[in-house]
Amino acid sequence: MIPSVEPSRLNHTAASSLAARLDPLRPPALLGRDVVGRMTRGQRALPGLLLAGGQRCGTTSLYQALTQQPQFFRPVWRKGVHYFDMAYEQGTDWYRSHFPLKSTVRRASERHATLSTCFESSPYYLFHPRAAERIRETLPEVRVVVLVRDPVERAVSAHAHELARGFETLTLAEALDAEPGRLTGETERMLADPSYQSHAHRHQAYRSRGEYAPQLERLAGVLGRDRIKVIDSHRFFTEPEEVFDDLLDWLGTRRLVETHFERHNARPHADLDPGLRRDLTTHFEPYDAQLAPWLGRPVSWRGDQGG
Repeated sequence: MIPSVEPSRLNHTAASSLAARLDPLRPPALLGRDVVGRMTRGQRALPGLLLAGGQRCGTTSLYQALTQQPQFFRPVWRKGVHYFDMAYEQGTDWYRSHFPLKSTVRRASERHATLSTCFESSPYYLFHPRAAERIRETLPEVRVVVLVRDPVERAVSAHAHELARGFETLTLAEALDAEPGRLTGETERMLADPSYQSHAHRHQAYRSRGEYAPQLERLAGVLGRDRIKVIDSHRFFTEPEEVFDDLLDWLGTRRLVETHFERHNARPHADLDPGLRRDLTTHFEPYDAQLAPWLGRPVSWRGDQGG
């Protein structure tokens, strides 16, 4: 079901400025496509599914698997729209302009005799303190998928990712020591000022973003637990067909074509110091244990103990 939306708050000048901030090297062809999307926004669908995170947990790989199924429609121009975290001030019509036409989605439902819907993937949605309420406001019927992985490995991967992108200059050990100071007051500023964007919160929360359970509880408190599906990414990569079919069943559909599962966005990184690994493993132990009810089993990275 396509949710109803509020009238547009779109400002075209602001939208162009935002586009430049999100991707300053966007080619003219992509800018032209954005103009077309805005012109036809009233005819376009809104997503019924969000891949909301976590960061560096396999969301791109799941996204690519979903795009192979003809009943799922990704954003027309880009993978992650970042509407509910970075671009909410642009309004629902701006968001809608990124998705296919309603008629296209409707014809797919008729052709395949199964649910057809749009979806997008923005891994910052899970961690952003305002995203859940914004999602409920715009997409009250949406389903949300969250992938989780070993938070120690996630921290290492995220640090390598941010280092390569130029958003980090410290070693991982230094960044973990700096994290409390970097994040102090940032959530409160984001809640007090809807337009405030925190570099540290988005790019340097290596330990905090691996504390999945509190983030899931916040999301469930706003959207409802039954609208959230949590997937252990280790199981997804080792048992992709079983995990993928279970997800499709939860969404009320099925696999229509053969699906090729690949691992995307893997980034090499240096080995983690054993002492730092032990400290992080101990830190995450209670958070990992809290994931068992979400997954229906202990987390895979701690074996049968789940904690």
